[in-house]
Amino acid sequence: MSHIYVFSPSSAIRDRKAFQRGIRHLRSLGHEVEVDAAALAHHMRFAGEDQVRLEAVSRAACSGADIALISRGGYGLTRILGGLPYRVLDKAVSKGLKLVGLSDFTAMQTAMLAKTGTPSWAGPSLIEDFGAEEGVDEIAQACFDDVICGQAEGTGWRLPAKSVAALAKSVKGDVQEGVMLANRATLWGGNLSVLCSLLGTPWFPQVKGGVLFIEDVNEHPYRVERSLSQLHMAGVLKQQKAILFGSFTGFKPVAGYDRGFGLDSVMDRVRREAKVPVLAGLPFGHVRTKVMLPVGRKVDLVVQGREALMFWEHDHHSH
Repeated sequence: MSHIYVFSPSSAIRDRKAFQRGIRHLRSLGHEVEVDAAALAHHMRFAGEDQVRLEAVSRAACSGADIALISRGGYGLTRILGGLPYRVLDKAVSKGLKLVGLSDFTAMQTAMLAKTGTPSWAGPSLIEDFGAEEGVDEIAQACFDDVICGQAEGTGWRLPAKSVAALAKSVKGDVQEGVMLANRATLWGGNLSVLCSLLGTPWFPQVKGGVLFIEDVNEHPYRVERSLSQLHMAGVLKQQKAILFGSFTGFKPVAGYDRGFGLDSVMDRVRREAKVPVLAGLPFGHVRTKVMLPVGRKVDLVVQGREALMFWEHDHHSH
């Protein structure tokens, strides 16, 4: 089994029972779970002062673990991007460390990609996924296990009919027979709000011809559209081969006011303005069922009928 290092680079842990459930679950699978010395630290809303969390990231990088897994997201990594040990992290990843997380972790993943090209994994967090009171989602667990074993080669999902119909109008070839939207394109993205907060900074990667995936939580569709408009006006969206919409959860439509405005409206607008294929339904975000996504790695993206398939090469502990 694997050596998993749990650390807290963002918000403080409030649900210690879920934290302990997550640790017990991973250990029950036979993994060696090492908990960072400051994992339960608390300073204001953060898991320790900035320097404490920077040191936690460094310990994770130097742990010799197979997986460095965040305890939770929240907010905090944007504050410390200037002090992260990028070269140390890059060296650790080149030797086999897999950095795994989502949500606020997008800031660190995006910054590593911008500074050193270091790949990472968008995936579960300890509390939200492995510590969930209702148990761990089987698909999420299987995808995590594949990454641990070095067997993860791709993922797939069923597209909404609207995505297929829109795609058929905008690409050459027969979607039912199969079309390739991206060939050896860099996969990148994550939490949309975090991504937009880094635009125009040294921590935002200049990815051209990539596949951008996005997700968010507690953001109404008009806020999602506003964020995507910012990326579009900055020239980011039109430079991508495809844009993948993950889960956007936690918002409430305004009855009698939105009048049909929703995520479908947002996606239609992106298609019109950026003239880039937009696919919905990616199983990733603040939801139980989530796949693992290799941020910063080269992927192929194919659509055949209502099936979207994304493939990448085996992880050979190098980049």
